[in-house]
Amino acid sequence: MQDKLNLEIHIDPSQQGSYFTLPFKVPENISRLSIAYEYSRRPEKDIKIPGGMFTSQMEENVVDLGLIRPDGSQAGVSGSDKLEISISDTFSTQGYQSGPITPGEWNILVGAYKICKQGVTVRYTILLDHKQMILLKGDLHVHSLASDGIHSLEELAIKAKRNGLQFLAITDHNQMVSSVEMPRVPGVTLIPGIEWTHYQGHANFLGIDKPYDEPFVTNTLEEAQKRFNSARQRGALITINHPFEEIASFRFDLDQLPYDCIEIWNGPMRVSNIKAIGLWQKLLVSGRKIPFCAGSDYHRDTPFIFLGGPTMCVTAISDSVSDILDGIRNGHAYATFAPNGPMIELNAGHAIMGDSVPWNENSEITIKAEGLLSGDVLQLITGTNSETLYQVPMDGKLTMNYKIAESGFARVELLRSFLPGLPMLPALLSNPIYFD
Repeated sequence: MQDKLNLEIHIDPSQQGSYFTLPFKVPENISRLSIAYEYSRRPEKDIKIPGGMFTSQMEENVVDLGLIRPDGSQAGVSGSDKLEISISDTFSTQGYQSGPITPGEWNILVGAYKICKQGVTVRYTILLDHKQMILLKGDLHVHSLASDGIHSLEELAIKAKRNGLQFLAITDHNQMVSSVEMPRVPGVTLIPGIEWTHYQGHANFLGIDKPYDEPFVTNTLEEAQKRFNSARQRGALITINHPFEEIASFRFDLDQLPYDCIEIWNGPMRVSNIKAIGLWQKLLVSGRKIPFCAGSDYHRDTPFIFLGGPTMCVTAISDSVSDILDGIRNGHAYATFAPNGPMIELNAGHAIMGDSVPWNENSEITIKAEGLLSGDVLQLITGTNSETLYQVPMDGKLTMNYKIAESGFARVELLRSFLPGLPMLPALLSNPIYFD
């Protein structure tokens, strides 16, 4: 949905050389703000000459443009060079700073640089794009040149776009990255993060520039708790990374640390990931509503590792860092083995993955799956049962309803044999819908 505002102002020649503002209201949940303006800069005047007509196009008016946020800070200035500008949380016109479109009174900065003796009328068109639920694909575990990766941030963003991804989390080992350092590549949201890398386990702190003030080093559980608690207090999304990876397993007691989700799918599907899925299932069965996350742990291309392998698919109300991380934190996500892998939707009425609804004897879940290949097996998993819903006979898609027999949760796994003779492995995992 998009709102359109039209503003008009007449500038008198006596105002030449001055600046003033034109206020307008911005409501909540706006993802993008755009402004276009027009005025008679070079009015045409016909002058008869012997045997014809000369049309003059002298510059008589010059009106500069700028934008001021509700807190009084300058969002940007473009002088008279640009007749259209836009600003969003992830990408903005050159000369304007990206950032949240906060609700309140914004102001167009009007600069009356040059005004003709008749004055000039300036017309502004303001477009406000409302946030709405969208599906975004990305990778939550990526390394750059700042640690042991081989690509710069800009190279990673461009590579992500080519791979069909809309977001990347930069998670270098014990190296903080500031959001102001992030390159701006249209269509790709770069999420600041750090992989807290310790001899007893790894964890990602996502979404903030500085999760803690001290060095990363800790030698006791209490010191580790201090880093985690600081990250939590500052609003980071905390993920427990690859808990069963042989060379970097997570040996801290999970009950002693705050966290938001568990990375149960790290890079290619393998035994350590299967164990992590089992751990997550135990937590769900115990009554914990813990979402999972997934990421490639990308450093460089190999035959089995690539950006978006696996891909985290998040339903969010915009492509801003905060909205993407809110989607993950709320479990509004599933993981698929690649950006072009199979896709899934789970609904219980208006509820989606990660939501909780009351259970009754009529409760059911609707499953919609696309990108299915012959031989795929769709499974529904609850706290007490794992049931094969459908074995795919040929390439296609499906829609089906399933009755939920008891309270608890329901999630979906899609199994696939990627090469002849290989065992079936998860090609897609969904977060649950909870039935209370």
